[in-house]
Amino acid sequence: MRKFRATREFPLALRLLLLNQFGIDIGFYLLMPFLAAYLEQGLGMSAALVGLVLGARTLSQQGLFVLGGSAADRLGPRVVIIAGCALRTVGFALFAFGSSLGLLMCASALTGLAAALFYPAVRTYVALESGDGKAEAFARLNVYATIGSLSGLLLGSVLFLADFRMCAVAVAAVFGLLTVAQAMVLPTRGVAPVPSASVLADWREAMANRRFLLFCLATTGMFTMENQLYLLLPDGALRASGWKAGGGVLLAAGALANMVFQLRITRALERNGGGTRWVSSGLVVMGASFLPPLLVCCTEPPVGTTAAAARLGVMVLSSVMLFFGIMVAHPTVLEMIPGFGRESLTGTYFGLFYVFSGIAATGGNAVVGRAMDIAEQAGWPWLPWVCCLSFGLASAGAVAMLYRARMLPGAAVAPGEPAVAGNPVVTGTAVLPGVSGGEEQPAGGSALVKRARGPVVPREPRVPPAPPATNGSPVARDAAPPVGGGLGRQDPPRLPGPLVPDEEPADRPPR
Repeated sequence: MRKFRATREFPLALRLLLLNQFGIDIGFYLLMPFLAAYLEQGLGMSAALVGLVLGARTLSQQGLFVLGGSAADRLGPRVVIIAGCALRTVGFALFAFGSSLGLLMCASALTGLAAALFYPAVRTYVALESGDGKAEAFARLNVYATIGSLSGLLLGSVLFLADFRMCAVAVAAVFGLLTVAQAMVLPTRGVAPVPSASVLADWREAMANRRFLLFCLATTGMFTMENQLYLLLPDGALRASGWKAGGGVLLAAGALANMVFQLRITRALERNGGGTRWVSSGLVVMGASFLPPLLVCCTEPPVGTTAAAARLGVMVLSSVMLFFGIMVAHPTVLEMIPGFGRESLTGTYFGLFYVFSGIAATGGNAVVGRAMDIAEQAGWPWLPWVCCLSFGLASAGAVAMLYRARMLPGAAVAPGEPAVAGNPVVTGTAVLPGVSGGEEQPAGGSALVKRARGPVVPREPRVPPAPPATNGSPVARDAAPPVGGGLGRQDPPRLPGPLVPDEEPADRPPR
């Protein structure tokens, strides 16, 4: 409850978006995990048709994320969020009242399109509304999503036993209420002017951003490992303990850890150099979370309840470690995405990032699944776990290289080294000329050096000394002026005092 009470500190728009994320995940996990069983058992569909219906949702969602992001940039995130919730309301209502293949395909595609619209739009709105507190805002979003997913799984397991159609009606009602609430309460943000003439020009600009593309490639391991909560870890829990519900225990333990520690971890990282420098460490923890299962998944099946419980405890440790790595890396990754481009393309960058993450998750799951098959055939039970460890270490190394090369938004600049983009960073102290005792002021790219106080003393313009008469002989240009009596005049000695307007040093920071 403290998480909900702390949300009152946020602006109204962010509070509504957090509750929106909570409701979205409740609705999704209340229905989608049980959809395949309903189609196969309730409607008697073949496995091929079930895969076709589920694939329509995945294809429309992953392939259209970039459209949702561009729509948020062009139309404003508020309109796109409301449209996405309304489409998902219609989609789940079709699941409740439709049984033909055409209606089910339409419902599945609509739910995928809805996600493609509101996920980038919500992240765009949060990034623009939270200002300097992006990391904590995304951390809270992660907490609400976790609470919603856990609540949805629990409610769905109860309602599915009664009737799947009842689940679908309940989910449609949740999204209908969210649509109305957002239309009534969510404030309208002004749409930043987009200088490019077309959406394709926006995409070309983002795709030409080498730093952004390298970042997307470097973080592919994060999404591959995160998706093992639904593939490899449940399979490992079943093999280690022999209990079919072991996968649910892993998700519940990780969700509880997320609710308790997410905000604490994010704030601790901000106090210790910012989250950007810790992303690679989080990826290392995610990779290392696949080491404990090697202790229990490469042995014979357990004998007795005590041995099964002990092995399940090892798998719970693995799940909690994976969640801890996600808590370190994921909010900061989302925080960095807007920093790769201009503000008017925030939605486009989020959309492309989700496209890349979907491709990475799909490809990574295929690799891990193939490793599981090879492990089963060749008797190498360690293979998929070592494969996931390799994903984590490779991704952590790639992100660390980008950080050291200062190619990440918010990356620290070492003293004495120029910044990659923007104004150079100045370190050390600046000493005010003309101030007794050398008053020091901090120097930096945005620091302003205080001017010495006191009146401005006018001075006569300097007159260059005239060369002495030498009967026509040439005179060296650097000859000393006459000491007295000549046409030249020697300047009086400089005394400490305020700067004069016509002699400001060339290295003074710009005003």
